[in-house]
Amino acid sequence: MQTITITKTANPKQKPDPAKMGFGNYFTDHMFLMNYDAGEGWHNPRIVPYGPIPLDPSAMCLHYGQEVFEGMKAYRNAEGEAVLFRPDRNMARLNISNERLCIPLVDEKLAVEAVKQLVAVDEDWIPQGKDTALYIRPFIIAVDPHLGVHPAEHLLFMIIMSPVGSYYKEGINPVKIFVEQEYVRAVKGGMGFTKTAGNYAASLKAQEKALKNGYSQVLWLDGVERKYIEEVGTMNVFFKLGDEVITPSLEGSILGGITRMSSIQLLESKGISVSERRLSLDEVVAAADRGELMEAFGTGTAAVISPIGELIVGDRHIVINNNQIGPVAKMLYTELTDIQNGRIPDPFGWVVKVRG
Repeated sequence: MQTITITKTANPKQKPDPAKMGFGNYFTDHMFLMNYDAGEGWHNPRIVPYGPIPLDPSAMCLHYGQEVFEGMKAYRNAEGEAVLFRPDRNMARLNISNERLCIPLVDEKLAVEAVKQLVAVDEDWIPQGKDTALYIRPFIIAVDPHLGVHPAEHLLFMIIMSPVGSYYKEGINPVKIFVEQEYVRAVKGGMGFTKTAGNYAASLKAQEKALKNGYSQVLWLDGVERKYIEEVGTMNVFFKLGDEVITPSLEGSILGGITRMSSIQLLESKGISVSERRLSLDEVVAAADRGELMEAFGTGTAAVISPIGELIVGDRHIVINNNQIGPVAKMLYTELTDIQNGRIPDPFGWVVKVRG
């Protein structure tokens, strides 16, 4: 494995008030960089002071969107140690995105080690307040100074970090979700299963429409038949219909979330029936009409678990569980965050110490 060099800043920043951080507004003192050049491969892994990077105006990432990223978090456990949650799965998913976007694969073990060393350098940036964490953003961009559509031969792998509070202003309180029926985000055979900037750019118009009408997020339907539920803008989604918890199956247009995967494993360990299958909007609406739509919630690294209290389908407002967090969502949120923060034992081996 390559050696990661470390250059520490001479001018540490003042840390933000944990009560006023919000999400993604502040960044730590250091960042990780590693270059790729055709013929040499990935090389020169290094941790340096956080700051602007030189980028040619013709850099291909700015024109053709050859870019991928990940999202993960660092926490403190009950003993005060810095820990990560399933970082190996994030780096495995990064390479899935890399393969689809013709980006050379990274050494997953080196990438995890880079995260560990960067967190260790900026460990005092892990916030202590309730529902806070250190958000970690690995990403890769094409930097060839060239106008022309082809896979890049020069790329930059970076990791930056940000102390964060709750992703949604509602916190763990239920959010209102708008079902988008005009625009589509992804189709099978496209890039919906990857974590790339273009997927999020495609969601902005519908998200803008939702926010203007007081809704927190958009629920996307499939791009072909416009009838099957896929995911929320920044989260995978689960519905409890009667006794069955259902999440849309991964069929090429939905991101395979780490929190989604963990939630399924946790539900199964509790003996709760959970299915991965195609789920139509009509099935959910019919269940609501029968009084069998018991819960709905999103899962993702940023929010962990976000209960859905109201689903807006056209002119219809479907209130779920009296706009209260349901028992399944509450259990998942409590157990996942307790495991992540070391408040209860980790029976799955998901938590990884930064040091050691």
